[in-house]
Amino acid sequence: MKAVKALRLPRIRSVLIALALIIAPGAAVIGTAGEASAATKISHATATSMFREVGITWSSSGNCSNRNTSTCTSFEQLNLATAQGAQTLKRASGCALNLTGGTETGHASGTYSHWNGYKLDYSKYTCLGNYIKNNFAYIGVRGDGAQQWRSGSGNIYAEEGNHWDVTYHNCGGC
Repeated sequence: MKAVKALRLPRIRSVLIALALIIAPGAAVIGTAGEASAATKISHATATSMFREVGITWSSSGNCSNRNTSTCTSFEQLNLATAQGAQTLKRASGCALNLTGGTETGHASGTYSHWNGYKLDYSKYTCLGNYIKNNFAYIGVRGDGAQQWRSGSGNIYAEEGNHWDVTYHNCGGC
């Protein structure tokens, strides 16, 4: 009997995932730990609207938003949970937040990368740095030497030279 149940669970899970993709295209699929899941992608216009809503600003050295230009700051193909995570950070910290990096080319590659919509860069302000260091758990130094903190929800805040590099695994409790 246990063998029959063990065979049914993966099949049921596969059917539920297939139904979720048919019923709610573009919605996130929730998997088990260790599995990559599909993320809901949003447009640059949607992201900037979400940021404006809570008072988050953004800037680029090139004064542009073209995803394919490294001097631009683009939010095209940003994960919805990443944009929501920025909103959560703004509401929770009460700090001024200025985004200097999004999904544009020129950042390091990888699954949880800027290009794939998981990361945002923030200008370094005293308020933000104090909030991160006083509210999140220090988890050590990253391979490139950046010190890191982990929020209670699991998002990672890395202090890089002149900015904060944040990896959003979720919306931070939105």
